[in-house]
Amino acid sequence: MTAPSALWRDGDFTRLWAAQAVSAFGARITREGLPIMAVVALGAGAATLGVLAAIASAAAVFAGLAGGGYVDRVRRRPLLIAADLVRAGALIAIPLAAAFGALTLLQVFVAAAIVAAASVIFDIASHAYLPGLIGRAALVDGNSKLASTEAVAEVGGPALAGMLFQWLTAPFAVAVNAATYLASAGLLTLIRAPEPAPEPEPPAPWLTELTQGFRLAWAEARVRALLLMGIAQGLFGGVFSALYILFALRTLGLPTSVLGVAIAAGGVGALAGSWLGPWLARRLGVGPAILTAILGAGLSAMAIPLAPTDRLGASVVLIATQISGDALAVAAGVLTATLRQTLLPQQVLGRVAGAFHASAGGVAILGALGGGALGALIGPRLALFAAAVGFLSIPLIGALSPLRQVREMPGAD
Repeated sequence: MTAPSALWRDGDFTRLWAAQAVSAFGARITREGLPIMAVVALGAGAATLGVLAAIASAAAVFAGLAGGGYVDRVRRRPLLIAADLVRAGALIAIPLAAAFGALTLLQVFVAAAIVAAASVIFDIASHAYLPGLIGRAALVDGNSKLASTEAVAEVGGPALAGMLFQWLTAPFAVAVNAATYLASAGLLTLIRAPEPAPEPEPPAPWLTELTQGFRLAWAEARVRALLLMGIAQGLFGGVFSALYILFALRTLGLPTSVLGVAIAAGGVGALAGSWLGPWLARRLGVGPAILTAILGAGLSAMAIPLAPTDRLGASVVLIATQISGDALAVAAGVLTATLRQTLLPQQVLGRVAGAFHASAGGVAILGALGGGALGALIGPRLALFAAAVGFLSIPLIGALSPLRQVREMPGAD
C-alpha cells in the first residue's frame, strides 16, 4: 500500500488523478455547455432550461439509488472506464445529429440524463475504488489531491466551456467535451495494479437494493451522523442554488461580471479546502474538524443574506464568502469521504456512496423548489437567511453523535 507522502510517486494513483482531473473538466463543460447549446442552437427558453436541469437532477438521484449495489458487485476500474465511454458516446451523438440537421431538444434531454447518471456512477465507483488502490493510510492525502482537481475544474471548467462555445459552433463544441471523457478512459486503462474480483453476493430484490445503502449507513452511528448532515446540507443548499443568483443580481444589483468573479473565487477557495481538511484533522481530530468546517461554512453562508446593497460592499461579501464557504465545505467533504472509506468495509462502499448521493440530491431538488416558493413569499434575502440558520444547525447533528469523539481515521493500514 502507498504511504501518504509517496502518492505522487505512485504511477497508478497519478493516472487515476489525471483521469479524474480530465473527467472533472468534462463534467463542468457539460454542465455549462448543454444549456448554452440548447439556447444557442435550438432556441430554448427559461422553461426549457428548467426542464433540462430537472431531468439531469432526477437521473443523478436515480443513479445514486440504483447504482450503488451494482458498483459493489463488479470491479470498479472497468466500470469507471465504461462510465467515461457512455458519457462520451452520449455527447458525440449531438454533433453527429447536428451535422445531418437532425438535432432536437429531446436528444439534448436524453444526453443530459445519460451524462448525469453516468457521472454519479463514476463518482460512486471512484470512491469505492480508491481504498483498494492506495490503502487506507493514504486516503486523507489521496482524497485531498482528488478534491484539488475538482476545485481547479470548478475555476477553469466554466471559462473553458464559454471559450469553446465561442470559438466553435455549439454542437461541435460538445465534441471537444466528449474527447475529455475519452481521454479519462484512456488514462484509466493504463492503471496496472490488479483489482480483485468482489466477493459474490446473492441477488437481492430491487427494493432491497435501493434501500441497502441507507441501512448500511444507518447501522454505523458515525456514518449515520454524516448521512443526516449530508441530507441537511443538500436541503439548505438547494435553497441557495435556487435563490443565490437572483439575490446577487436583483436584490444586490451586482453586474454579472462580479457574480462570475465571485463564483470563480469559490473554486480558489475549494482548492485551498483540499489542503485545509487534512490540516484541521491533524490539529483538532477528524470528527471535531468535520464539525468545525461545517460550522464555519454555515457562518459564511449567514454572511450572504446580510450583505449590504452598495456595490463595493456586496462584491466583497460575495467574493469572501465564496472563498471561505467553498474552502470549508471541501475541507469537510474530504474528511467525510475518507471517514466513510475507513469505517465501512470496501465491499459496501458503493451502496453507501449511492445512498449519500441520492439522498443529498433528492432533498436538494425539494430545497430548490421550496426555496423558490419561499423567496417569492418573503423575498430572497429572508429566504436565504432562513436557509443559513438551517446550515448553522447542522453541526448539532454530529455533536450529539459519536462523531465528535473521532480523533483519527479508524482502521488505517
